[in-house]
Amino acid sequence: MEENVQGNNIEIGNVKISEEVVAIIAGVAAMDVPGVAGMSGGIAGGIAEILGRKNLSKGVKVEVGEKEAAIDLYIIVEYGCRIPDVSWDIQEKVKNAVETMTGLDVIEINIHVQGVNIEKDTKREIADDTSRVK
Repeated sequence: MEENVQGNNIEIGNVKISEEVVAIIAGVAAMDVPGVAGMSGGIAGGIAEILGRKNLSKGVKVEVGEKEAAIDLYIIVEYGCRIPDVSWDIQEKVKNAVETMTGLDVIEINIHVQGVNIEKDTKREIADDTSRVK
């Protein structure tokens, strides 16, 4: 995004917001949504690897135009969460965060669910349930 900055109607320069900045804003907003276990590095090799907060832009692909942005998020959800609800919450939160912080108009947010995070306790419960069925 490039925008002219005016002070007292005199142009004093341009503001450029990089795709990396928009990706970080989107990643932080997505991680704050309940039900999101992590961001996935799935776009680069197909391996759904959970990345920590240090590298939130890795699960985010952004295209920034003059005044608009399109965002793709690659996420891992918590087991037991309703995926459509989590996705809707992510879309709303990311749209609000990016538009508020950058002034860009977010035209689309695509959610790609790359995996489901199953906690160790949940794995044990599932194993116990399947052993009782036999």
